[in-house]
Amino acid sequence: MIEGWYRRVAENVARVMVGVEETTRLLLAALVAEGHVLLDDVPGTGKTMLARSVAKSLGLDFKRVQFTPDLLPSDLTGLNVWRHDHFEFLPGPIFTQVLLADEINRATPKTQSALLEAMAERQVTVDGETRRLEAPFFVIATQNPVEMEGTFPLPEAQLDRFLVRLKMGYPEPEAELEVLRRTRREHPLFGLGAVSSAEEVREVQAALKEIRVDDEVAAYVVGLARATREAEGVALGASPRAAIGLERVARALAAFAGRDFVVPDDVKTAARAVLPHRLVLEPEARLEGLTAERVVEGVLERLPVPAEPEA
Repeated sequence: MIEGWYRRVAENVARVMVGVEETTRLLLAALVAEGHVLLDDVPGTGKTMLARSVAKSLGLDFKRVQFTPDLLPSDLTGLNVWRHDHFEFLPGPIFTQVLLADEINRATPKTQSALLEAMAERQVTVDGETRRLEAPFFVIATQNPVEMEGTFPLPEAQLDRFLVRLKMGYPEPEAELEVLRRTRREHPLFGLGAVSSAEEVREVQAALKEIRVDDEVAAYVVGLARATREAEGVALGASPRAAIGLERVARALAAFAGRDFVVPDDVKTAARAVLPHRLVLEPEARLEGLTAERVVEGVLERLPVPAEPEA
């Protein structure tokens, strides 16, 4: 069931997006694993277009918020206003199924933190009253490199709420030529239809719980997370929440491949998207050119890989 759903949605997204198959696969894996995605790259690489294509393909309610330095928390969550003789709650754009937080690191940390409760607990509290968010609730945030002017780096607590961080990268020459061909008349996004629904997404998320993770593979997941905490140059390693997310994404990748069990290669692929953005490096290590991605690659090379479980 999950494999067929994935292929249908991925092929529909590919009608708009060219050369980003792996990014799409990991983004959909995060959705199925009930997580959120941070798309991190320079402007113009298709981050917003990918988010829109996925939302339209899934047939989910979609809202986009442009994050700016003057954006307030209430601009996201909504607020109570006085109407004649009573207060009335006006919901903000966070009350949707797919929220595109565009250029999230251009907003102040106070506004960024307004997303924390929604992302972690699927609820919003305004003036002491808590309101549940409709499932599925999926945040896709785009981020410009922190070196660019006018950005506020996301705090560690905010980064840890994103299940995966993905980089779009520039397309290959052939893919970029195809983009030009497709957009000469009318952008293909305008004619993109839905191939799924909210109900089907919820069914896929529920079905993911049936994907088997053998004890040896689970131990490998925990070993990877723990190894990042002991790696040289790392001040703060992957949290237990990261290990939970790593296993969930690995299960989604196994299901997309048509398997009902996780193999070590699923974990390896997931680790490159789930772990690096959660690591905090020591200042000296950063100055020497160490990156979180290199730390994760080193851990993957050093840690013994368990044998693949039998089907």
